[in-house]
Amino acid sequence: MFDSPLSASAYEVLAVAPDADDDTLRKAYRRRLRQSHPDTGGDAAVFVQVQRAWELVGTPDARAAYDRGHGFGAAATSFAPDAPLWRPPDRPADTRPRARSFGHPGGWRRERYLTLIREWAGRGVTLEDPYDPALVRTAPREVKRLLADALAEEATARIVGDLGMGYTVWHDVAADRHDPEVKLDHIVLGPSGLYAVRSDDLGGPVRVRRGELIGDSVGGAPIAELVRSARAIARSARVKFSGALIVLPDDDVPAAIDELGKVRGLPVAVVARGALATVLRRGVTGARDIGGNELFDVRTRLQQTVRFV
Repeated sequence: MFDSPLSASAYEVLAVAPDADDDTLRKAYRRRLRQSHPDTGGDAAVFVQVQRAWELVGTPDARAAYDRGHGFGAAATSFAPDAPLWRPPDRPADTRPRARSFGHPGGWRRERYLTLIREWAGRGVTLEDPYDPALVRTAPREVKRLLADALAEEATARIVGDLGMGYTVWHDVAADRHDPEVKLDHIVLGPSGLYAVRSDDLGGPVRVRRGELIGDSVGGAPIAELVRSARAIARSARVKFSGALIVLPDDDVPAAIDELGKVRGLPVAVVARGALATVLRRGVTGARDIGGNELFDVRTRLQQTVRFV
C-alpha cells in the first residue's frame, strides 16, 4: 500500500494537497475517517487506507520521511533496480543453494518503461533519473503500470530464488513469438509441480468473480490471459502444468490464498505475495507432485523449448 507506482499517495487518500499545513492535514484526516467509516456507510477498505495514510504523514517526522521517499521532498528515493524504496531489507549472509534461474525477471517491462517514459517526457529532454518518484507519479497510468509490474516480477523472483536448489525457474518466457506482451512472467518447476506464475500489481484491491479478477484497477482478463499463455507453452514444450498462480501485493487481496478450482482444465489460485513460498512448497489442491525422472524430463523439455521475450 502506497509503495507501488500505481498507488494513490497518502495525500490523495486524505484528499488534501501535499503542501497542506499540519492543521489542514489533521482536519482532512478526521473528515475522511467519518466519510469512510463502515458504521456510517463507508468502505472498509478505504477506511483502512485512510488510517494507514495518517500513520505515514500524521507526524512531522513521519511526514518528512514519507515525502523524501515518494517524490514530495527534495531528496526522494527512486524506483531504480538498486533503489531502497523496493529493495528488501538487508539479511544475514545465507550460504544455502538457491533455485536455478534463467531469464531476467521484470527485464522486458523495465525496458518498455524506460522507452515510454522518455517518449512521454518529450524528444530532446534528458531525464536525470527516469525512476524519480515525482516523475513516475505524473506519468500516464499505462507507463506506470509497466514499472509496477516489473517490480512485482522482481519481488516474485526473490521469493522463488529462496526456495532452494530443488526448484528451477524461467522468467519472462515468450508465449507468442509474434507478440512479446503475450508471455509468462515465471515458470516454476519443483517437487510440488510445474506452475505458470503471473506477477501483477494493479494498484488497488481486487476480488474474484466467476473465475476472473475484478476491481476498479483491473483491466482485461488476467486469469484468462495467464491460462491461455500457459496452455500455449504447454503445447510447444509438451509438458503439463500443475497449476497457474496470480501473485498480487498482500494488501490488495481479501485472502492470502484463494483457490478458484479449474479454469479450462488448469487449477488456478490467486495468491498474496507473502504466501507464495508456502503455495509453491505445498502445491495447490489437485496438483500432482513431480519427482525423479519426470522432474528431469520436464526440465529438459523446457530448457530445449523456452524462448525469452
